[in-house]
Amino acid sequence: MNKPNYKGNTRLLPFRVIEAAASGDETAINAVLKHYEGYIIALSTRRLFDEQGNPHLVLDSEMRRTLETRLILKILQFDMAA
Repeated sequence: MNKPNYKGNTRLLPFRVIEAAASGDETAINAVLKHYEGYIIALSTRRLFDEQGNPHLVLDSEMRRTLETRLILKILQFDMAA
């Protein structure tokens, strides 16, 4: 039985998508980014406080782009032969 990963999602990316993304296929890379979109958003959400000290959750768009860029670089560096 598959263990649920982030937020109970048990769907895994098909091997052919991972293989195509590692080869540089733009559509496959976008599929990988879409698959991890929720996790990236969760990682790039920050709690900020207003003047009265009330907390607000805000998406740090710079952090989101940084995480997406790093994921793309790791996808392209991924060695399918290993």
